[in-house]
Amino acid sequence: MGKDRNRVCPVEHAGSLDAFFRRWLQNPQKILESYVKEGMAILDMGCGPGFFSIEMAKMVGPGGRVISADLQQGMLQKLARKIKGTELAERIVLVKCDKDSINVSEKVDFILAFYTVHEVPDKEPFFTQLRALLNQEGHFLIVEPKLFHVSRPEFETTIRLAEDAGFKVYPGPKLFLSWSAILRHG
Repeated sequence: MGKDRNRVCPVEHAGSLDAFFRRWLQNPQKILESYVKEGMAILDMGCGPGFFSIEMAKMVGPGGRVISADLQQGMLQKLARKIKGTELAERIVLVKCDKDSINVSEKVDFILAFYTVHEVPDKEPFFTQLRALLNQEGHFLIVEPKLFHVSRPEFETTIRLAEDAGFKVYPGPKLFLSWSAILRHG
């Protein structure tokens, strides 16, 4: 396994990221209802084909917005096709990240990084960039996969790097086969 487990999920596997089974295990409404409110500005970091972006756009309503950021143009294109011609197209902003930059400057109330952080090779500048984007009272939810991807020591190292970037760490929601943490300004 080694290095492969940290590679970015290929666009060709995007269908598995939207599967019904996933919605049953990782229901966006249930996971996010404590954090996402109407009118918020949200960053979905590593949005993939929009599994969480679409639900969060519904949750923030017409007065809110979701910045859906991904490293892969193909993932953003899949999301763009899903929302084209809908009211959600006005609430979701697609942003192509670079290897070293998130390419977002707008302050947000909530950041979601669901099964994303383990794919980031240099986590220190990643967390520094995200901290600069998060409003003072905002929340940042990190969720990482346990099986075959992120061990407890690896997750603890990730959390230490977040703390080094100035975040204070709180327990995240209990999710099946996942590690989670809530980060806030320290």
